[in-house]
Amino acid sequence: MNHTTIDESTNQPRQPIPEFHPSQIISDPGLRIPIEDYALEIRSDVRRAYLLKGRNKAIGHNFEKTKDGRIWRSFQPAWFDTYDWLEYSVEKEAAFCFHCFLFKKPSQAIRFGNDVFTKDGYTRWKTALSNFRKHVGGPSSYHNIAKGDCDDFNNQRASVATQFRVYSKESEISYKIRLTASLDCARYLIAQGEAFRGHDESSTSINKGNFRELLDWYKDKKEDVKEAFDKGPGNAQMICSDIQKDLATACAMEVTKVIKNDIGDKNFSILIDEARDCSIKEQMAVIVRFLDDHGVLQERFLAIKHITDCTSAGIKKALVDVLEYHGLSTSRLRGQGYDGASNMRGEFNGLQKLVRDEAPYAFYVHCFAHQLQLVVVNVAQCSPAIADFFNYIPLIVTQVCSSCKRKDALLAKHQDELLDLMENGKITAGTGLHQEFNITRPGDTRWGSHLKTLLRIFTMWNAVVEVLGIVVVDAREHTCQGGARGLLKNMECFEFVFIMLFLINLLSNTNHLSQALQRKNQNIVEAMRLILDVKESLQSMRDNGWESLFCQAKNFCETHGIDVPNMDDLVGAMGQSVRTKNKVTRLHYYKVSIFNVAIDATITEMNHRFNEVSTELLDCMSCLNPANNFSKFNVDKLIRLAEIYDEDFTEADRLMLGVDLPRFLMNIRRSEEFNGCRDVSTLARLMVETMKHTSFQLVYRLIELTLILPMATSSVERIFSAMKIIKTDLRNKLSDDWLNDLMVCYCEKEIFRSIPDDQIMIQFQKMRDRKGHLPHEFHVIS
Repeated sequence: MNHTTIDESTNQPRQPIPEFHPSQIISDPGLRIPIEDYALEIRSDVRRAYLLKGRNKAIGHNFEKTKDGRIWRSFQPAWFDTYDWLEYSVEKEAAFCFHCFLFKKPSQAIRFGNDVFTKDGYTRWKTALSNFRKHVGGPSSYHNIAKGDCDDFNNQRASVATQFRVYSKESEISYKIRLTASLDCARYLIAQGEAFRGHDESSTSINKGNFRELLDWYKDKKEDVKEAFDKGPGNAQMICSDIQKDLATACAMEVTKVIKNDIGDKNFSILIDEARDCSIKEQMAVIVRFLDDHGVLQERFLAIKHITDCTSAGIKKALVDVLEYHGLSTSRLRGQGYDGASNMRGEFNGLQKLVRDEAPYAFYVHCFAHQLQLVVVNVAQCSPAIADFFNYIPLIVTQVCSSCKRKDALLAKHQDELLDLMENGKITAGTGLHQEFNITRPGDTRWGSHLKTLLRIFTMWNAVVEVLGIVVVDAREHTCQGGARGLLKNMECFEFVFIMLFLINLLSNTNHLSQALQRKNQNIVEAMRLILDVKESLQSMRDNGWESLFCQAKNFCETHGIDVPNMDDLVGAMGQSVRTKNKVTRLHYYKVSIFNVAIDATITEMNHRFNEVSTELLDCMSCLNPANNFSKFNVDKLIRLAEIYDEDFTEADRLMLGVDLPRFLMNIRRSEEFNGCRDVSTLARLMVETMKHTSFQLVYRLIELTLILPMATSSVERIFSAMKIIKTDLRNKLSDDWLNDLMVCYCEKEIFRSIPDDQIMIQFQKMRDRKGHLPHEFHVIS
């Protein structure tokens, strides 16, 4: 029977909370729901979830200082080590008792006379130590009673339910075998992104789902596993759906524990994006970017969260909830990266502004990869001729790939052409060469799709032309051609060939940059250098690339029997009618109206889109680029960078930088290990390897802040690609917590595979009061 509690605001009975999931726990002790407000039958689950999460130590938080007379006082982080029950509320800037929150009886709070350490919070720092000792009290104090209850609760073997069950050594070993087998199957399915459940999991089913089928296969291969399941109790088989979910949750908890341990008390940045899953839910993915203990830049997937409010305020609340749940303080947030959606990047009401209101040093950078794609989209509309060209491309793709018959004909024609080229010795055969592929439409939101489509049309030119010819010939009526004749006529002209080859050359420059920006370990300084390289390459192409491009187009036309027009003939300017009075030569039309206009538009658009490169913050960061023997190194700008991040550098630190920076430069230039170092990421790694990060701690801090500033959200895009593998139309009823657990393990596969089974099983045992126990040596390990 549930016991109702009294609502203090209305003095009326309050209905107990009937359900609970570990993801619903509240990290901040000042905001938690009292244990007695939960239904009696789920209080054990609530307590166990909080115990697994542990105390809230507010790591990285700047504890509020209060003036006591002439002295400023605050909470001291060292107290956490002295008192194993102490935790801190960021919301109330007060200290709380973890054990009393979990196990103190409501009647005890009344007799005690106050709720300082469980409800109001303690804030008198001058007398903190003496009052902490008073709170602990003697052996029979309320605190020590709560602590004893906590210790007994943690020890499943000492629980009342366990005392009524007798466990032999053989039964514990059998339980471990069953649990290990179930865990092995779960780990395989999680790592491969496969489904667990089946439509019919009864004993008579011929397909009981992946998990049970894999487990049956496992039992057939290993006799001891089969015996453990056959002789084990029916209520501890470790195969039900709740056990499967608990195993996945235990795996995810261990993975996130590794990630949070790697972050520690370091500064970090976040990358966020939203996407709709197959069940029409808006999901928000959160990635943390930080520099690990080895000086290596890491981007780790933290969580995926279902959001119902897609406004900037709603997203910000969801983000803060995720960070608080994982014990990451916004005071250590030093960067944020999103796409260009208005609810994300809005200057006044966007997410980046709301986050900076709480974390003023979380500087925002619009995703460089998204901006580059916007440049490509703009180039596709920069001149009438190029805009028409890109209008033809989807129509050509549709004509040659819209039916199975045409697609088969396209591939067959291309295969015949490849065989002829091989027989004539013009191309060579080899493993992985000349793979079968299809032509896809270019998409404004698919990075690199414009170039990929043009390259495939170029490669399969003869096959595409022949298939269009087949469509024209086979059409029963002229109206059934779907415009194939007009497309064929447009393709077999010099202008189409010229624009195709020109755009392949132009987009190849931006595609190399796009691929570089999508690397996980890419940093803002290197990205800025790559952008400048692309601009210089485009300018060089404009100044010196016309002749080679024209010869390339001319040779292609001659090879494929396409007429090359006289470049001295007069045509309408900008592709206008021949009757217009404003006429220019064909050479002027192709070189100025198409070639120069497109390149100028690309350079102008890049200058407009990548205006962050000229900001003071990134200008200062560029001084850390080690390329060309630190040619851009500037002490004044780096000190200015420290002033921008004044939360991380005191006035004394900035004064010391004036001495450390020149000394650092001389030291690095004399060190052979740093010869040939070309980027900031390598510089950070080498500093850790040579222990120079301890000798130049302030300089290394500047390098860390530079590296963790995000510049592309490609890692988040990969998360959504993984989501499409895990949550499919056949698995569209996955719960949000179940999806998160599977995603964390699947996306951080390297960490997941490195975690030993014993560690996961210990975590699994702690989650609930299990019907079986692991052998005693496991409890010694834990």
